[in-house]
Order: sequence, then structure tokens, then C-alpha cells
Amino acid sequence: MRFSSLLARAASSLSVVLFAGFACAAGAPEKDTLKFGFIKLTDCAPLVVAKEKGFFEDEGLYVTLEAQANWKILLDRVITGELDGAHMLAGQPLAATIGYGTKAHVVTAFSMDLNGNAVTVAKSVWDEMIKADPSLAAKPTPRPVKASALKPVVARFKADGSPLKLGMVFPVSTHNYELRYWLAAGGIHPGYYTPDDTTGTAEADVLISVTPPPQMPATLAQGTIQGFCVGEPWNQQAVVRGIGVSVVTDGEIWRNNPEKVFGVTADWAAKNPQTHVAVVKALIRAAEWLDASPANRAEACRLLAMPEYVGADVQVIANSMTGTWEYFPGDKRPLPDFNVFFRYFATYPYYSDAVWYLTQMRRWGQISEAKPDAWYDEAAKSVYKPEVYREAAKQLVAEGKLKASDLPETDGYKPPTREFIDGITYDGRTPNAYLRQFAIGRKD
Repeated sequence: MRFSSLLARAASSLSVVLFAGFACAAGAPEKDTLKFGFIKLTDCAPLVVAKEKGFFEDEGLYVTLEAQANWKILLDRVITGELDGAHMLAGQPLAATIGYGTKAHVVTAFSMDLNGNAVTVAKSVWDEMIKADPSLAAKPTPRPVKASALKPVVARFKADGSPLKLGMVFPVSTHNYELRYWLAAGGIHPGYYTPDDTTGTAEADVLISVTPPPQMPATLAQGTIQGFCVGEPWNQQAVVRGIGVSVVTDGEIWRNNPEKVFGVTADWAAKNPQTHVAVVKALIRAAEWLDASPANRAEACRLLAMPEYVGADVQVIANSMTGTWEYFPGDKRPLPDFNVFFRYFATYPYYSDAVWYLTQMRRWGQISEAKPDAWYDEAAKSVYKPEVYREAAKQLVAEGKLKASDLPETDGYKPPTREFIDGITYDGRTPNAYLRQFAIGRKD
């Protein structure tokens, strides 16, 4: 049976189970004691807020949050059932479902945030970039900084026989795809994944490898890598320590890009439809609270700084969480959309967001063969579950905890956008036409 047929059958079966649960009046959760995993990043905030502000308990849920060592362990523990669900990289449920890296049907009904990452380079690399392009020394530095400014440094490293080394957090992470997008837009080849080489370094001008988020600043300081793409607070940690310069944020690479999701297995979702809706209700309330006021953001920084959560200095967390961004010491600017949790319908699981991740998997060779447009749509719908989100939102509206206008009118696909650093237009309905626009990257 073709994979597309399997995807369609799985999506159909899950939808039948979910709608059967929704047909009844909202009832008690099938499972009320839950354990969720997360990685120590500020974008785990909806989980932390839902727990600490009592939103989970309002839904009859008793939740334990448990930090995980890395993204692979987190995903594996969700698949085995040791965790009921987790804060995940948006690419993880998609990759698992199509069988890249691991094979398991994982779904999401909640997008945790927009933006939130940045590319940071070592101070020594930034100094070389300024030598190659003196305009970068201007005060303030023109933004966004394009990767073309890094190209002479990459060439120098290659000529010296040791390619520039960059870190990202996981092969199917937003960070990997954003870093590659930025590099390729500046004419730097980030490398391909092939069936015989899963390092992603075939034909590469630079070497990109995995480093766990909390270890990024230390690894940069040791000189093991010369730059990285990561979420917060680890870029700001490098800036505060004086070892790195944040050259570009992901919102400058793609304005209001989708970031993390809350993921569960399809089997868990089918067995616990009421629980799933209750979890999403609590997370929607947490996201709305996070974007409701500066005072709430300040409180969230204090919660995230607790050792059981992110465990970083409150002020370092606040650098990005309260509407500013420090590119390097002395260059701190307003950046109100660096972390978006609710505005712009941030929590809605759009199919077009899923399709973008799948196009990047194809672009860099993780999907090794060309696929028709219909395959991308089927794959997205097998993983992203807006029907669960809409049921949760509908209940919140009925309870007076959400406005009807907070729910988008959509078929799951956002309008085409060209708000990328290279100006290329993305339309999730035509993924192959999108891929054909790139000078660097796989295509049909």
C-alpha cells in the first residue's frame, strides 16, 4: 500500500475516534494524572504557565513537568509512553510519522509559539565579518545581517583546511532549517543529507552538527563551534558573557515563523480524546495569558528561571521575553515579536506550517525523493489536528474564557507570504513550485 494511502487511512481513523469523543458533551478526562516532557528553553513557557497558574487543574488535570536531556530522548519517551506528551520541535512529529530518524505516528493540536530563535557567531567571527564588510561596524548595525557577510569568513576557513563549524539542536529542528535557509540565502551551501550520509554535510561549505541547547554557549567558548542557531535564553547567554554576537533572529529570516508544538502519539490521542482537548484548553489559556500584558511576561520570566524549568538568570530570560533583543553588548533594541505565544493566531496548528517543514526536509535531502503536492497535504493532515484545537477553543468560548475572534477563519492554509530574508514567496498549497525557486536545494 502506498504511503499516501496509509497516511490518509490513519488520519481518517483518528478523526473518527476524535469526533466520536467530541459528539458527546464535554466530560471528564479519560486520564487525569499526566507527565509531560520539555527542554530547558523559554518557549516551554505555555506548559510552565499552564501548570503554575492552575490552568491544568481547572481542566481536572494533574500534571508533572519533567526536563529532558535532549530532543531524541524526549521523543523516544513520548513514543514508548513514559511521557504522555511533550514540548517538541515542530519537525519531530512530522519526521517520525513519515519515518525519518524513527518511525511512529505522532500528532499535534497545538502550536506553542512563533519566532524565538537566533543565529549567534563567536566574537572572533564577527570581527572577521566586519573586516570583510565595514558597514557592519556602523552604530546601529544595519539589520538584518545577511549570510553573504559571513561568506568571506567561510572561504577563509575552507582555505585553511578546517571548515567553519556551526551548531544546531537536532536534524529536524526549526533551528537546523532556519540556519540552512539563512546560509543558502547568502550563497553559502549548508550541505545535504543523503541515504548514505546522515550527517547533512554532503557538498557543504560549512559543517553543521548537533549540540544540546543549554551547552551552546560553553561549546562556543571552547572553540568547538564558531556559531550556532538555538532558542532562548542561550543566544542571550552568549551575548551577556561577551563570547558571541547575535547576527540575525529567526523573525528576520522568516517573519512570524512557527516554532515548537505540543506532541502526543496518535494512539494516545485516540485513547484520550477528552484529555487531549482538556490539555489544549489549558495551553491556549496559558498562551493567551503570556501575551496579555508586560506584567504577565515579567512573572513568566520569574517562573522560567526556577531551577526545575529553564534555570537561567531572570534578566537573561527577560532580555528576549519582555520585548527587547540584545545583538551584542550595547546594541539592545525593541523586538516585541521575538517571542509570540498567542498573537497572530500563534497557537493554531496550520497545515501550511507543517508543509513548510516538509519542504525543508526535501530541500536538504532528508526526504530523498520528490513527492507530489498531494503527498505534502496528506502528510500534514495526518499530523496536524486543528479539529482538536477548534473543539478546545469552542469550549473556552462557551465558558467565557476566550473570544470567538481569537479563532481564525481558515481551511488550514495561510495565504502566500514572501516575508523571508530572500523575498521568495511561500504558498503551502504548491510545495514543489516553492522548492523550484531556490538556487541551492533539492527539487524534483
